[in-house]
Amino acid sequence: MPRIIVTTDPSQQRDAPVLLDEHVHSVHLSSDLAAAQLVERIAWAVSDAERAERGELKSPRSQAVTQPASASDRSLLKLP
Repeated sequence: MPRIIVTTDPSQQRDAPVLLDEHVHSVHLSSDLAAAQLVERIAWAVSDAERAERGELKSPRSQAVTQPASASDRSLLKLP
């Protein structure tokens, strides 16, 4: 299953936090709204990763995860 993972550079931090770990499906790109929500989550994670690498991030917007959350927790888009 396709996944998107955003983390900091592991060569810079020993225990690099995972700021986004999301399974994706074509439905996430099936409409402008769904695609915009996916891009928004990626943008938040990339921004948090950049801040974490600079040492500015005390608490990530979403807690770093070691395993993906359930599908209902991962997506802002609620599909039938």
